[in-house]
Amino acid sequence: MVSFLLILLLCAFDQSFGESQLKLVTVLYRHGDRSPVKAYPTDPYQESAWPQGFGQLTLDGMQQHFELGQFLRKRYVGFLSEPYVRYEIAVRSTDYDRTLMSAESNLAGLYPPNGSQVFHPGLNWQPIPIHTVPQDEEKLLSFPLPNCPRYNLLMNETEKTEIFLNMTKTYGDFLKMVRNKTGVESASIESIWSIHDTLFCEEKHGMTLPDWVTPEVMNTLWILKNFGFQIMFGVYKREEKARLQGGLLLDQITKNFTAAATLGSSGQLKMIMYSAHDTTIVALQQALDVFNGLQPPYASCHIFELHQDNESFSVEMFYRNDSSVDEPYPLTLPGCAQRCPLQDFIRLTRSVIPVDWDKECQLSAAYNDTDVIIGLAVCGCVLLLLVMLLFIVLCRQSEPAIGYSHIINQSDDQS
Repeated sequence: MVSFLLILLLCAFDQSFGESQLKLVTVLYRHGDRSPVKAYPTDPYQESAWPQGFGQLTLDGMQQHFELGQFLRKRYVGFLSEPYVRYEIAVRSTDYDRTLMSAESNLAGLYPPNGSQVFHPGLNWQPIPIHTVPQDEEKLLSFPLPNCPRYNLLMNETEKTEIFLNMTKTYGDFLKMVRNKTGVESASIESIWSIHDTLFCEEKHGMTLPDWVTPEVMNTLWILKNFGFQIMFGVYKREEKARLQGGLLLDQITKNFTAAATLGSSGQLKMIMYSAHDTTIVALQQALDVFNGLQPPYASCHIFELHQDNESFSVEMFYRNDSSVDEPYPLTLPGCAQRCPLQDFIRLTRSVIPVDWDKECQLSAAYNDTDVIIGLAVCGCVLLLLVMLLFIVLCRQSEPAIGYSHIINQSDDQS
């Protein structure tokens, strides 16, 4: 009897003091299976070989994200409302067809309509808003960001490192062979990924590859492609590269967690969903120093969970890069536990969060919007003054000479 009461007390203690409450989930995923972004010059399969053209989501890609949406529904049952509630989820995508369509497919699996949300009999789908910004304005989800001179300088320095030079030397003959076979004269360690990508897409969709593309060639292309992903955001001066790239997204995620921990409202946002690219995941994972060195596969998903334990908050991370596994792989931020206290998470990632991105990128003041506006205003004023001076000069030239009066048909005017 005493033992039974003790067990009851322990259970009550656990429920009162040890129960963890999920507060906010952030998911970042790569789009699903797609057609290649481009073909190489000697490629027998040009854009017309693909039903929707280059860079478009395929039926396989739609199915991959529908399945991922179902996985998220199952994982967060009881946390997310079963019917779609617009206050609970915010979805943002890069402005590409394949990422927008991936988000749509994902949401179809996450929120199948029920009851009053069915607006057409037999249609097991409902529209859910997906937000985006124009590609040239995207600074949160598309990496590497252009127009950052400091990042370009870091990449130039990366090419002078011992590991890069060794790779160039080791695979020099292979790269030369690839240039000859593909007609891509600029094929290098940084750009070889596109050739692997094209061949990978073609092979995956049942197209016969050229004779020179042996399994050994594909394996070597795969090695070089992954090395290209590694050097893009890591290998050399990882932290500084992160501040200029993936740290921007990580900064937004930590701000969202801080806001959620502060609000504590039961009706607050529960899930933030980002639909993006393999480079987005790599940039973020390099900033977190948890990248495994391999290109994220289609529909791979990095998950952040914010948990509340009494008055404290913690962050857990997971990575789902294999749909055949029931549970995603737990990720641990270096220097912290797998369930990392929020304050420690923020402290440990502070070194890769930019304070002033424009300044750290070493952007010229000439490109500052305010300076441009002021410059245009000054030029406009100068131009206006010149026009006025020209008008005055022309008017003076048209005035009659002193002492001379030219009168025509004065008598006719008087009559």
